Amino acid sequence: MKIGGLDIGTTGCKLTVFDGKGMQLGRAYRDYPVRRAVGGHEIDVPAMLESVYAVIGEMARQYPDLAGIGVTSFGETFVMTDEDGNPLHPAMLYTDPRGARECRELTEKLGADTIADITGLAPHEMYSIAKMMWIRNHHPEIYAKARRVHLIEDFVVWHLTHQAQIDYSLATRTMAFDIHTLTWSRRIFDAAGISPDLMSTPVPTGTSAGSVTPEAAGRTGLNPSCIIVSVSHDQVAAAVGAGAFDGSVAVDGAGTVECLTPVYDSIPDIRVMAKGYFSVVPYVVPGKYVAYAFSYTGGALIQWAMETFGKGMTNAEMEAAYGSGKPTGLLVLPHFAGAATPYMDTGSRGAILGLTTDTTAAQIYRACMEGVAYEMKVNYDALAGSGVHFQKLHATGGGAHSKVWMQMKADVLNLPITALQTVDAGTVGSAMLTGICTGAFRDLHDAASHMVQERETYQPRADMHEKYMRIYERYRKLYAAVRPLMQEEKTCL
Repeated sequence: MKIGGLDIGTTGCKLTVFDGKGMQLGRAYRDYPVRRAVGGHEIDVPAMLESVYAVIGEMARQYPDLAGIGVTSFGETFVMTDEDGNPLHPAMLYTDPRGARECRELTEKLGADTIADITGLAPHEMYSIAKMMWIRNHHPEIYAKARRVHLIEDFVVWHLTHQAQIDYSLATRTMAFDIHTLTWSRRIFDAAGISPDLMSTPVPTGTSAGSVTPEAAGRTGLNPSCIIVSVSHDQVAAAVGAGAFDGSVAVDGAGTVECLTPVYDSIPDIRVMAKGYFSVVPYVVPGKYVAYAFSYTGGALIQWAMETFGKGMTNAEMEAAYGSGKPTGLLVLPHFAGAATPYMDTGSRGAILGLTTDTTAAQIYRACMEGVAYEMKVNYDALAGSGVHFQKLHATGGGAHSKVWMQMKADVLNLPITALQTVDAGTVGSAMLTGICTGAFRDLHDAASHMVQERETYQPRADMHEKYMRIYERYRKLYAAVRPLMQEEKTCL
């Protein structure tokens, strides 16, 4: 028996295939274009779907006994379609500025606290409902033709099975899903002037949508008995793939975006969470929730530093070139693509302070790593009153392979961090839930015992934590000091 995890990102999709014991067998990847302009950030949905078909077809040819594929995707982005599933417009990414006015209107109607109480989200224009309102207001002809509204996961699932279902975690990214009743919020949809009947049926994370249609089987080469599973929002899939199932463990997703994902054993204090723009998301384990504390530029900032200052060096060479085990003393505000939690301020900008004519490229590179770690400490502190009690971190993503960065994070956060073998925790988590649906695994813990592999644990060092904290006391003031110098203003609230 073979199982697959399909992870659909903003610029590309990948399908990883595993055997029934959790061993990786093969992987296929395709990218697709993203259009970014001053007025909008869009993804070509038909091109994305063609790439999905391509990776499935490539793996189906190699593994004709593929029993199931789990689908996970990035959040917020949606597409309105006709009855046959044809997209009616390019899909707006979460970074698209459109919808800011509509977000303000919705917040004025319902109140920010009411929206947070229902959805577990502080109002923000990045969420789907505000952009649906924008399309209705600016392109009423598109809204009039719409027969369905899909986010990316359920769009792909529908095309493969003709079942319109969306898992709870991805549904929350609309800012129109009631996390208490686990249904669409009629109150929010009514206030927004959008019909909830257009939306897919919410289902628990990891729910099978049934077998592929004959058309999808013919298009991809899949066995007609292959099942498709609605997995989750990509961050939830990554938490599953990291083996975090209770409140004692959080996940450090060290990818392009740096994301700290704690698990809550009961629903956290919504008002505390909303103050820091932290999402409250129903988790795969009933009664448990996760939150997202993130920085837009994690690995992306390190890559920028390499490309700008590296002069052909490798990451390992840049790390070694610094030479000293001491903090750099530089302050890097890692808001090079705006500020995520706990600010959610797209107008914030990055900054590097403390430069002299003696500053080296290796120091700047290391300082960028420190800046990301300090920003996660800011988020960790902001979460303190919400009921988090994790005692360790599981690290995934490309950044988990950097011994220097892992040790630095352990020292800054004063927590042990275990780096996992897998880079693509999202595809692993997707395959784990698919394996449960196909009978390859009994439950989550059985799946984790086969597929979650630890590589190395980094223990915090008391002397280094003390040194970092002296600098962190200055870092905490950096956003408030730099932000007034920027022209852009916050948009939704």
